[in-house]
Amino acid sequence: MTTAERPASPTQAHPETHARPDAILSAQARPAPSSAGLPERVGTVWMDGMFRSGSEAATSILTHSLHYGTAVFEGLRVYEGTCFASRPHYERLQASARALGYVVPADVDTLVAATDELIAANGIREGYVRAICWLGSDSLGLMAGDLTVHVAIAMWEWPQVHALDGEDAGIRLHLSQARRPDAHTLPPQAKAAGGYLIGTMAYHAAKRHGCDDAILLDQEGLLAESSSANLFLVRDGVLLTPIADRFLNGLTRQTVLHLAADLGVELYERRLGVEALASADEIFLAGTAVEILPVTAVDGTQLSVGPVTRRLRAAYAQCVRAGPAAVPPIGPPITPSMASPAQAS
Repeated sequence: MTTAERPASPTQAHPETHARPDAILSAQARPAPSSAGLPERVGTVWMDGMFRSGSEAATSILTHSLHYGTAVFEGLRVYEGTCFASRPHYERLQASARALGYVVPADVDTLVAATDELIAANGIREGYVRAICWLGSDSLGLMAGDLTVHVAIAMWEWPQVHALDGEDAGIRLHLSQARRPDAHTLPPQAKAAGGYLIGTMAYHAAKRHGCDDAILLDQEGLLAESSSANLFLVRDGVLLTPIADRFLNGLTRQTVLHLAADLGVELYERRLGVEALASADEIFLAGTAVEILPVTAVDGTQLSVGPVTRRLRAAYAQCVRAGPAAVPPIGPPITPSMASPAQAS
């Protein structure tokens, strides 16, 4: 059941100073231990149809997507040597590219097969997969219609983003002033690199506030998501989540909705004002990288890991390890392209 409810007067986000120009490079923004030494941990990769050493995979510094944020990408997870939901992820990669006006130079079957071969070649058991498609360096400028399109897949062992200390542990969130752009500015269902600058800056601002991640708002100042995952609240046993038409409708978010329905958890997708955070009994994030991640504080407000979060975490952990037949019917929606019809066809 979906109900759109708009609070009459949503509470303003906590004020915070604007990020410094050097915020992304600040000393407080150090790589987490789980991502340190990443180049040395990536073995064989797949790039433009060929398997090669990760150390040999390279692209020009004049790459269009490096300068203008026009890459699209996917993050996938490997559980017990099997990639979860690879087909829906690669269907979304294709849809993201179409939304930006170009075509991935490999079909879904090819990408799925390449991922499976890479898992075997690299011996990955519990890891993370990053697939990316980008525009090349044939010329430099905003016009990108005739540029070569490239695609690559890399992976590495990465069991967890956050190493939580026990079942009662969680992360701390900071309420950010950052807002997701209007859907007419950037297609929200396109997982495009340029769209992640907002989340990156909000994430580092949250770190400076002593938190682990940030909550972002939509263009009306209502709750949207975290820097890179979807947001869920629980109140009186009812699961609530913002309507995902102003930000990415994550595949893990969709999986959680299916699992909640299977478990008989009452759930609603709604417009949620900031004040909903104060009345929540439980809060968690959902995303491929973070999986289902409990939240135990929003700035100064403390929370506990409650029964709904625990049930969904257990159901999700079982689902992702149950093989391809357990993948629920998830996938990318059909979204309008910002490109011309000829480019997007």
